[in-house]
Amino acid sequence: MVNVLKATERTSDRRSQLRELREQGGIPAIIYGYKTDNTPISIDSGEFIKTMREVGRNGVINLDVDGKKLNVVLHEYQEDPIKKEVIHADFLAVDMSQEIEANVRVELSGDAEGVRDGGVLQQILHEVVVTAKPDEIPEAISVDISGLGIGETISIGEIRGNYSITINHEDDETIATILAPRVEAEEGTEPSEAESEETGAEEE
Repeated sequence: MVNVLKATERTSDRRSQLRELREQGGIPAIIYGYKTDNTPISIDSGEFIKTMREVGRNGVINLDVDGKKLNVVLHEYQEDPIKKEVIHADFLAVDMSQEIEANVRVELSGDAEGVRDGGVLQQILHEVVVTAKPDEIPEAISVDISGLGIGETISIGEIRGNYSITINHEDDETIATILAPRVEAEEGTEPSEAESEETGAEEE
């Protein structure tokens, strides 16, 4: 299902007008891409948030710009670091029959065997770049780590066959690994030469 988001074309990028737009609950944005000139627009903040919750980060949106409808995906956005509100959005117009690149987050699933044995899980890749048609891009890629033991890793090559989309990473690129538990120094271990010298100096 393609969700519709209404937008209005903007005629000015003056700071005062952008500030006023945000104060009134709007978000300045821009569209570019397939058969589309760079077009500044404004969208309603509440409708934008609602739409993104429904379609997800990589979902296709039917953007209605003053009656003209375009299939778009959210390409980039800027967020206020304090208020955590979206203050600008970039929409990429897409051809539904052509593949595009997109960033997809990586989610680890399962209870790793190595963690149960005291190891420490370290996720190396939190996001991957994929190529697929716009309506085939997943919201996330799930990686099962339940069989991963201490000292073992799972790489791109081991999950590539689980997806019909193209994952634009090398097969040997590590997604996650289980590190050995940290070994604490045993009681009674002799101090190093530097430690002995430091202790002697303090006593003097």
